[in-house]
Amino acid sequence: MTDSERAALARQLSAAVDALDDPATPMVVVDLDAFDANAADLVRRAGGTPIRVASKSLRVPDLLRRALARPGFAGVLGYALREALWLVSHGVSRDVVLAYPTTDRGALRRLLADPEALAAVTLMVDDPAHLDLVDSVRDGSAATSGASEVRVAIDIDAGLRWGRSHVGPKRSPLHDPGEVLAFAREVVARPGFRLVGVMTYEGQVAGVQDQVPHQKARSAVVRRLKSASMAQLAERRGRIAAELRELVELEFWNGGGSGSIEATAADAAVTELAAGSGLLVPTLFDHYRSFRPRPAAFYGVPVVRRPTEEIATVAGGGFLASGPAGKDRAPTPWAPPGLHLTGLEGAGEVQTPLTGPGAADLRIGDWVWFRHAKSGELAEHTNLVHLLEGALVTGSVPSYRGLGCAW
Repeated sequence: MTDSERAALARQLSAAVDALDDPATPMVVVDLDAFDANAADLVRRAGGTPIRVASKSLRVPDLLRRALARPGFAGVLGYALREALWLVSHGVSRDVVLAYPTTDRGALRRLLADPEALAAVTLMVDDPAHLDLVDSVRDGSAATSGASEVRVAIDIDAGLRWGRSHVGPKRSPLHDPGEVLAFAREVVARPGFRLVGVMTYEGQVAGVQDQVPHQKARSAVVRRLKSASMAQLAERRGRIAAELRELVELEFWNGGGSGSIEATAADAAVTELAAGSGLLVPTLFDHYRSFRPRPAAFYGVPVVRRPTEEIATVAGGGFLASGPAGKDRAPTPWAPPGLHLTGLEGAGEVQTPLTGPGAADLRIGDWVWFRHAKSGELAEHTNLVHLLEGALVTGSVPSYRGLGCAW
């Protein structure tokens, strides 16, 4: 966005929330026009391959429902079993795949005792110990369903192996086709389990920016690594898919993420994609060569001090993103333009001083609008998310936190 567009955005957001009866801070706003435009672009990029919504990147049930209501989206990729059970019981989705293994015995007992949940939830596994844990809960519980067959999917490492190096998320221990097939045979042979899917998440492609300003050399290296990764993964996925077909008929093969939709959709083995960050667009998704999404999520905090003519201090707002500590994990003062965090204090828990050419124009009580670095995590800092349509806030909906849910 240009500086003039960011200045206009500041005026639009501030006017919309000032019209509310009780504009408590932090004021989290999602621009539904941008959200819908991003959803449409994800569907376009997917080229007909259905997209499973990654719930950790939203964490707002009404936004999950909004995405799922659009043609091209189907099912939820969850991150905790208790979350999956909640989504099913509250009618958000009847198709929830956990992206990560669970060791939550209490939630497993609830799953095993609930035929509706058993039909709707798929657990992620990559180790015989995951199966053993489910069996131990099953054997120790008197409240299991009579039809307690558990749906499972195998998580396969999608990282790039370059000599002794491994590039990508440190997820599954299963990489080579032989390892995957041996584990798949164990799952199929184990009573009480049904192998229904596979997941390969190439985070080193989907989650890494490859056209960052002032980082031309690094971005070029990232693009080469992405290309090599997708080529190696396509060959490996094809081999694994061919061998699995001799053993079991899978319902789905999940892959990709917001940053790799086109490349993953082109892989014949993949039957569905995953996306979530591309709907809200945090700052870590600003600089991709493959797409130009619209920022849709913002949080506003008011100016409460003017220590000097060159500094304006806002109330709180220090929401740092998870991952390796660095400047890219800090929130960005976005609107109005011309504002920067200070090197000494950064983004603070209860106050954040801002400097830059835009600071001189701010007055006590003015809103400053930030963008978070990672999608979904912003929802952990608010009970309510305000929905903006055009110039008006047309609704306020609860986050997971606002519903009393912590997963």
